[in-house]
Amino acid sequence: MNFLEFSILDIVDILLVAFLLFQLYKLVRGTVAIKIFVGISAIYLLWKLVEALQMDLLSEILGQFIGVGVLAVIIVFQQELRKFLLMIGNTKFFSKDGIMKFKWVNEENTAEVNINAVIDACKQMANSMTGAIIIITKENSLSSYIDTGELIQGKTSTSLLQNIFFKNSPMHDGAVIITGNKLMAARCILPVIENDAFPSHLGMRHRAGAGITENTDCLAIIVSEERGKISFAKNGKLEIDLSSEQLKGRLQEELH
Repeated sequence: MNFLEFSILDIVDILLVAFLLFQLYKLVRGTVAIKIFVGISAIYLLWKLVEALQMDLLSEILGQFIGVGVLAVIIVFQQELRKFLLMIGNTKFFSKDGIMKFKWVNEENTAEVNINAVIDACKQMANSMTGAIIIITKENSLSSYIDTGELIQGKTSTSLLQNIFFKNSPMHDGAVIITGNKLMAARCILPVIENDAFPSHLGMRHRAGAGITENTDCLAIIVSEERGKISFAKNGKLEIDLSSEQLKGRLQEELH
C-alpha cells in the first residue's frame, strides 16, 4: 500500500518536474535536438522502471549509461541549457501592483508577422533583381544566429527590407531574421544545407535558406539576384519560382 500513498509534497514534486520538462521541451521543439531529448527521456524512464522492478543487472547498466550521458547532454544541449538558465534568471514573481505573477521577462514577441510588408518587399526586390534572404521564426528564437548579425530590432516594413538588401547597402549580404513584427537583425550568417541531393544550380542564398530550416522550425524566403524569382523553404525543402500570391498563401498557412 505504501506504493500508492501520496503526500502533498509528492504532488508538488511531480508538478514541478513536469513544469521544468515542459519548459525544456519548448526550447528544443522544432529542432533536431527534440529527437535526442525524447531518446534520453525514454532511457531515463526505462532505467527507473527496471530499478523499481529490482532488475539489478539491467538497472546497473542503464545507471552507468545515464551517468556518462550527463556530459553528453551538456555538450549536445549547451545552447538550449544556456537559454533555459537565462530564462530562469530573468523570471519575475511580482507585477507592478504587488500581486504575485509568474512570468518570463524575456518572452518572445507574440505579435503577428507583417506578411503584407514582407510580400511587397519580395515582389519589388524580385522585379529589380535584388537578392535577399528573409528568415521568419516560429517557436525557435534563433538567438545564436541573430548574434552573428547586426542587431536592429525595428518594426518590419517594406522600405526597411528594401533598404537592407539594396545592392550598395553594407548590410545586404547575409540574412534578415524576423520574429513577430520585429526585424531582429540583418547580415546574419546561416548554415548551408547538407543534403547532397540539393539542386547544384542554386546558389548560396538558396542553400542557406534551406539549411536554416533543416534543423529548426523557421521559414525562409529567398529572392534570386540572377533570375528575380522568389523561393520558399521549410523543413529543409525548397519551393522555387513562387508568385507573390503563392508566397502569401504559404505564409498565411504557416503563421495563422
